[in-house]
Amino acid sequence: MCGAQSLSIGYAARTAVVLVYLLFCFMPLFLQEFAWLWVPVTLFAAVAQTVRNTAQRSLTQQLGTLSATLVRFLYGLPFAAVFLWLLYVLPEQAPAMPNFSLAYAGWISLGAFFQVAATAALLLAMKERNFAVAVTLSKTEILQVALFGALFLQELPTALALAAMVIATVGVLLLSLPPRGQLLSLQAWLSKSALYGLICGACFAVAVIGFRGAALALNAQSPWLSGGWGVLIAQTLQSIFLGAWVAFKTPQGILPIFRAWRVSLLAGSMGAAASLAWFSAYAMQSAAAVRTLGMVEVVFSYLVSRRILSENLNTAEKLGMALMVLGLVLICLQGL
Repeated sequence: MCGAQSLSIGYAARTAVVLVYLLFCFMPLFLQEFAWLWVPVTLFAAVAQTVRNTAQRSLTQQLGTLSATLVRFLYGLPFAAVFLWLLYVLPEQAPAMPNFSLAYAGWISLGAFFQVAATAALLLAMKERNFAVAVTLSKTEILQVALFGALFLQELPTALALAAMVIATVGVLLLSLPPRGQLLSLQAWLSKSALYGLICGACFAVAVIGFRGAALALNAQSPWLSGGWGVLIAQTLQSIFLGAWVAFKTPQGILPIFRAWRVSLLAGSMGAAASLAWFSAYAMQSAAAVRTLGMVEVVFSYLVSRRILSENLNTAEKLGMALMVLGLVLICLQGL
């Protein structure tokens, strides 16, 4: 297991160098004018998030879930700040400062809070039996994003986009089905753990809608500026809130986070890269479309873990993977 973990961390570190180089050097300079750019930006976010999760997995074992989550925000802040600084100093004429409003503050605070709340719901589910059921139900996030987007942002998905969301969701559910004993148990699906799973998916969905709403309220000069300011402000709020919680509620406080700085830097930099890409994509396209395409992260993570563990896909997993890919292709067709 240690060998597999070292392999995954090494692979993540090498991939991180390439991804950070691409994000900080090329994206803001060359990808300004094309409406379809949300597709490659979202794919970039999914790859970066896969690398971040690989690094964060080892931190979770070492620090615990809440501290590992704090790492992603706290260590990501300097990278978000550098990205934003480059956006202002690299162009010949610096872009104008966005018009920050109370509406923007409300949306970005909403997203930041519910992103942390989703992690808390997942932690509560971990303490219950039938955790696999909770994970499965949390995957309904995409459909909840579409629902909340229609209710609060008046962004109604097209028929093709809705079909893509349903197909991709069925695919990811097949990939995350609980063991047979829980799958056939009505009690498991009606348990407290199942409720936490639904709450987790709902919190993630509300967070995404908050970040999309913030991007619309800011109406920045470019999606990169929207992404840079959004990540910097949201992760500052999350670092303060979660940092205070970890400092006062965990036995050793935040000191272990600084001792594990090497892996934390990798997780933080890739977390920042992923978040910058997600937030920029939210400024280009509806939240439901972005999150549906972002489900490709599940495919990436699944393939990486299977490669490291040398395991074969069963029939349900193959079907789930095929449905996910079909859904992702459909969502791209409606966006191009």
